Amino acid sequence: MEKIGIIDLGSNSARLVIVNLFAEGYFMVVDELKESVRLGQDMERDGFLKPQRVAETIKTLKMFRRLCDASGVSRIIAVATAAVRRAKNQRSFLDEIQASCGIKIRVLTAEEEAVYVYRGVINTMDVPKGLILEIGGGSTKIVYYNRRNILNYVTMPFGAVTLTGLFSDDGLKPEEQAKKIEEFFTEQLKQIEWINEIDPDVQMIGVGGSFRNLFKINKIVNKYSLDTVHNYSMSVEDFESVYDMLKVLDLDKKKKIKGLSAERADILPAALAIAKSFISYFNFEKFVISGAGLREGIMFNQALPLTEEKPISDVLNYSLTTLVKYYGCDEKHVEHVVNLSIQLFKQLRVLHKFPRQYLRILKVAATLHDCGMKIKYYNHQRHSCYMILNSNLYGLSHRDIVLAAFTACCHKKEDINLYDWSRYKCLLGEDDIEIVKRLGVILRIAESLDRSMSGAVKSINCDILGDSVIMKTEVEGEATLEIRNAMAASAEFRKSFRKNLEIL
Repeated sequence: MEKIGIIDLGSNSARLVIVNLFAEGYFMVVDELKESVRLGQDMERDGFLKPQRVAETIKTLKMFRRLCDASGVSRIIAVATAAVRRAKNQRSFLDEIQASCGIKIRVLTAEEEAVYVYRGVINTMDVPKGLILEIGGGSTKIVYYNRRNILNYVTMPFGAVTLTGLFSDDGLKPEEQAKKIEEFFTEQLKQIEWINEIDPDVQMIGVGGSFRNLFKINKIVNKYSLDTVHNYSMSVEDFESVYDMLKVLDLDKKKKIKGLSAERADILPAALAIAKSFISYFNFEKFVISGAGLREGIMFNQALPLTEEKPISDVLNYSLTTLVKYYGCDEKHVEHVVNLSIQLFKQLRVLHKFPRQYLRILKVAATLHDCGMKIKYYNHQRHSCYMILNSNLYGLSHRDIVLAAFTACCHKKEDINLYDWSRYKCLLGEDDIEIVKRLGVILRIAESLDRSMSGAVKSINCDILGDSVIMKTEVEGEATLEIRNAMAASAEFRKSFRKNLEIL
């Protein structure tokens, strides 16, 4: 295992992430540090990075270096984006960092930055056709892709920091400034040659700190139960509610809004004005927020160099395998339980009548059903539920994550706490509890049929005869323990499927 540090020096913030690289192309973030340095502030006047901003950035990078050294980081990959890319004093700035911090920074071209953002998104989201809007401090990127290939991109030389500065000295009220930014950005969109060639069924994906902050505010307003920003789906109605609230407030009042970072309070209205213009131009009704972007694009390239040529083909499976390795689950047992669960799901389809999408939920629950043992064996199904709810699962909607978590909670017994269940009513419907119970009993039987973790039960063949389901097992060696354990779920099976269970 190798530990690396990735530094992203943006126009607004400097970020460090420390990443463990595992064998076979997997990785996990183990630490993060962010500082607001405002490197791009006041640059529009003469194109130079200002001494105060440079001093603050170097102070931050020294702190990053100390953390990397203390954490045993073997190498640092540091990149800079729009502000440094445009700075007239770029060379002296980079030399000073190299001399004082021992960090060599690579300045990304506009194309490299757009590609890294795309790679961060495409390797973590299951969105076949997307239009990415990444709002930075000093630049705004739009990337259009379809079938996992970039079709077009553009990097605009302004972002939340620069537009806040450009439109703040006109003596305008906050809402008037926001309107001016909307009009300005709309005019910029009209000048992009390929913008009107975009398919109408494309899905908008928001990337960057402003979108993450938007999620935090909306989460509090709507009392949303998950803390996961990645793949959060937001309606335009909810977006406009937050935007309309923010754009009329002065800075002191904005800083008091729950969920809004004080460091971002002054520039968020400009970012949301960009988003508002973008949403209106394409007439989007909703969008999703990606928690992954440029830094994750770099992580994937470091852990799995093949992603430089083509993206991961199965985002969910890659994510699940990463978690299995990170949590130290028994990989052979996991694979066997998943296979048995799939067999049962398909052979009992005439009873449960679930569409194929629920097989993904069952697969997630079966893969991570034992991860809670990382905390404690006793009642580990509850710990597994919590860990699934709070893991960085890619390629899965928030609703499916919740359903998978509660399904995993039923793999030892029907163990759904109705108080916990009610917390997620914003994502779940009235019928979902029965869905979870049925998927849960399928998982419980599958897990029981590998109770000794020896793979004794090779396959299952189910016959549905009258009021009974007869499961015939193909075994290799002794499987008395497995069959006896699986039969312990017969009462729950009868309750869920209204059939008696026999296992041979």
